[in-house]
Amino acid sequence: MSQEKLLEVKNLKQHFKTGRHSVVKAVDGISFDIYKGETFGLVGESGCGKSTTGRSIIRLYNATDGQVTFGGEDVHGKKSKAKLKEFNQKMQMIFQDPYASLNPRMTVMDIIAEGLDIHGLVNNQQERKARVHDLLERVGLNKEHASRYPHEFSGGQRQRIGIARALAVDPEFIIADEPISALDVSIQAQVVNLLKDLQKEHGYTYLFIAHDLSMVKYISDRIGVMYFGKMVELADSEELYKNPLHPYTKSLLSAIPLPDPDYERNRVRTEYNPADHDTSETPEFREIRPNHWVLCTTKEFEAYKKEIKN
Repeated sequence: MSQEKLLEVKNLKQHFKTGRHSVVKAVDGISFDIYKGETFGLVGESGCGKSTTGRSIIRLYNATDGQVTFGGEDVHGKKSKAKLKEFNQKMQMIFQDPYASLNPRMTVMDIIAEGLDIHGLVNNQQERKARVHDLLERVGLNKEHASRYPHEFSGGQRQRIGIARALAVDPEFIIADEPISALDVSIQAQVVNLLKDLQKEHGYTYLFIAHDLSMVKYISDRIGVMYFGKMVELADSEELYKNPLHPYTKSLLSAIPLPDPDYERNRVRTEYNPADHDTSETPEFREIRPNHWVLCTTKEFEAYKKEIKN
């Protein structure tokens, strides 16, 4: 992983009006960086704002406030058609639902080649066919699959087609929005291993969004934990597992099952209660120790520092 920042998110907010006077603060002022060649995991329960964060970064939503910078350029700034096309080529998304994200009326060949056609990356039909066949083999499928339709494939195979489509335009950055949540457990590991292998081979940078902390730890270099639109903790993957500080992170980790009957019989779940927090001041994102950040008040900050030392 290089020390070159590819993506910078500063105080990103995504609010949605749900009525005349009510607003849902799906993402409420989060900040983080993603470095070239790394996998940044974003984890939290359903409805915490992690998928909205990914969609805001890729411009599927216009941000309410804050700034997203990709390769030194403002993502949400005004762009010419040519600049927007260039941006769309550099940043791609793998969607959560492999059934809904593929057009059932298109063959696999046309689904994968759509990006090649839009961006003019092939010169003729022969080259187009060769590129699609190569992409299919890269994701563990074979060239015979190109003439088939999405309904002829399993969930895991469809997700591989979705990955091939994202890779077709040779992006720098890929947002994987819960890419394994709709798949069987046995297939999940295959898809995650595929993403890791592709990263090793081509140097892709990932934002990997999921609610399964154990799978996020397996693939991620660093992890950000979200709760109700806020980033509550951010640290290196190993550090977060060994020294979780925020009570919400502890509750997520305590819910991870292990293949050990004795451990499972005696496992104690940590329940998270937001009311237990210090309310004397507005919490801020503070660095407890190098590269380990927690959303906390001054009083909580001192308590976390003591906890880390012990």
